[in-house]
Amino acid sequence: MSRPLLPEVVPGRVVGVDVARALALLGMMATHLLPGLVGTHVPWAQQVAGGRASALFAVLAGVSVALVSGRERPARGRARYAVSVRLAVRSVLIAALGLTLGLVPTGIAVILAYYAVLFLLGLPFLGLRARSLAVLAGLWAVAGPALSLVLRPHLPAHEAGSPTPGSLTSPLRLLNELLFVGYYPAAVWLAYLLAGMAIGRTDLLRKGADLVLLAGGVCLAVVATAVSRLLLSRDDAWAALAATYPDERVGGDPALLAATLTHGLHGTTPTGSWWWLATVAPHSGSPLDLAQTIGSAVAVVGLCLLLTRVGPRVWAAVFGAGAMTLSLYTLHVLIMGVGWWPHLEAPGDYPDQVLIVLGLGAVFALVPLRGPLETVVSALSRAAAAPWTDPRPSLTTVPATGQPR
Repeated sequence: MSRPLLPEVVPGRVVGVDVARALALLGMMATHLLPGLVGTHVPWAQQVAGGRASALFAVLAGVSVALVSGRERPARGRARYAVSVRLAVRSVLIAALGLTLGLVPTGIAVILAYYAVLFLLGLPFLGLRARSLAVLAGLWAVAGPALSLVLRPHLPAHEAGSPTPGSLTSPLRLLNELLFVGYYPAAVWLAYLLAGMAIGRTDLLRKGADLVLLAGGVCLAVVATAVSRLLLSRDDAWAALAATYPDERVGGDPALLAATLTHGLHGTTPTGSWWWLATVAPHSGSPLDLAQTIGSAVAVVGLCLLLTRVGPRVWAAVFGAGAMTLSLYTLHVLIMGVGWWPHLEAPGDYPDQVLIVLGLGAVFALVPLRGPLETVVSALSRAAAAPWTDPRPSLTTVPATGQPR
């Protein structure tokens, strides 16, 4: 019997989630490679992907957590404990990889160590259903940034660059970086994970779920942007932002300040004024930034689910990269190493990197094979959880197709 030209989609596999992961990866690559702020002009690619691609990546982490822990019916008892062990081991392995990639000479803020902390923060919420998770995500999107604004003046300042294995010699400083003051502060980004878990706790294969997510996400993103613009239209609000921006040259130039906020911050807002919580600047971690980027991520997931209802096997092949984002993100960071891969790290090389990523993803999907790092992480995490895994079939057991790859 001849092998089918397109990969089989195992029942229960949510191809739309894989496509969304691939888009998140391509978006993050765009922010790393393509020009950001050019004078007072922010190119369209940065305006689209800046802040949104990494937020989508984090929301999809929450979706993955929900998929491996029971989907609509949260795992209970022994099954939940086994899932918790798997996620904890997965977090340790991803953190180790992230710290190692921090040694690569790039200008990239490597997300993996923060991503690993997010998985750990999600463990206490494994038993919750979609409605509770959605409510918590909304509450934390407001409370998290406010708490951060209060705490950060009393914490060590952010250190430029990505954490490395050497950061482990100062564990409290590393924890402060990963939770509060770094590029992707997990204490605030917990809102993304909870929102993603709420999505994953719904029946994503149910007819109409895609349209609800698409429409709801668009509405949330539009409303958040409109509210921010309304609040910051006040003269005293804009004056407060200008007076408290750390770089006086930027704060003193209204056009440059506006462009800087459109381009984005570095994970957190300045702490000199509560008006910073009214901005939707990418990577600001404000309540409205979280709302806008959660809305964007939900809309992308809904759109991907809608599109993949027709020809899922084609989508699974073309966007096979979404099933091996850990391996391909790592490859992208290595390619970006200064002098490591000549002629592949300049802005004009973005299309080449996209072709490499999509090409490898398609090959692995067609063979079919899992990504190499996905295989290692999955094998080790499953082995660690084996003593607590119930061999008997269970309603809370997630099929292998639900594993984030």
